[in-house]
Amino acid sequence: MTPDLSLIDDFLRDRFATDNPLITEAVRRMLAAGGKRLRPRVLLLAAQACGADPRDHLELAAYIELIHVATLIHDDVVDNAQTRRGVNATAVDYGNRISVLAGDYLFAWIFKNVTAKYAPPIPQILSATLADICDGEVLQLRARGDLHLSMERYLEIARKKTASLFAAAAECGARAAGAGETAARALRAFGEAFGIAFQVLDDVLDLTGDERTLGKPVGNDLVERKVTAPMILALESGDTDVRALLERLYTGGDGALEVPQVAAALARSAGPGRALATLARFTEAAKHALAPLGESTAVAGLRLLADGLGA
Repeated sequence: MTPDLSLIDDFLRDRFATDNPLITEAVRRMLAAGGKRLRPRVLLLAAQACGADPRDHLELAAYIELIHVATLIHDDVVDNAQTRRGVNATAVDYGNRISVLAGDYLFAWIFKNVTAKYAPPIPQILSATLADICDGEVLQLRARGDLHLSMERYLEIARKKTASLFAAAAECGARAAGAGETAARALRAFGEAFGIAFQVLDDVLDLTGDERTLGKPVGNDLVERKVTAPMILALESGDTDVRALLERLYTGGDGALEVPQVAAALARSAGPGRALATLARFTEAAKHALAPLGESTAVAGLRLLADGLGA
């Protein structure tokens, strides 16, 4: 039996409610905007790969998705984002103050429920993950505009900011299913490699995708002065034209220089192709990590998720 993702949406719609109606409304609005539910999907497949019925772990999968939603609410405040998943960012409709407090409240609400309902190490895994996410965000903020950022440093940021929650989802699915250490470690390794590949793909799509598909403007990373995998790899290839454009944009030395011009130059550079090669390396690492689990429908489902990143 493969996890029925509609059950996650049903659970979130029917069971999610806080004591604060405004916060409940803001979070439900973000949930209704959609999303691929990749993190809860990873958790349910991981649990199934360890012999559990995924329907028994819908609540834990929902908490994983809500952690993700809370981080998005905070991210949109930090990045001054206007849209998310094709709708107004929470801060646009509710303001920065309410949005920050809503994210804080949601984290507290999640952990109140997780610590009450789940035995160690699940609460500890999730609390450590939240610390990693915050650390990764701070590292990324400090790296803004740094065109000397190395790929090694980028991968550290991606591991903490993005991959840590995928790793936690996979490990928590295994732990909730009562798996042993070998399976839990294998699934955590899958989640981490998958999450890094996911972040690299997100970086590429920011240059090569379209706004309707992304749910946010193309070139948003450039607006926020982020330094992403395609940029780093284009610069490492010795593309002096791209370096000159990025330096002018990020230092503000040329007010006439527009983000679409820089995005187009980056899209034509070697950066996206080299980034996709990096993505392929991590998707292969993710699939290789599953070897100790043997073959099953759920393991095949996890491999399919990894392959889908390169589709």
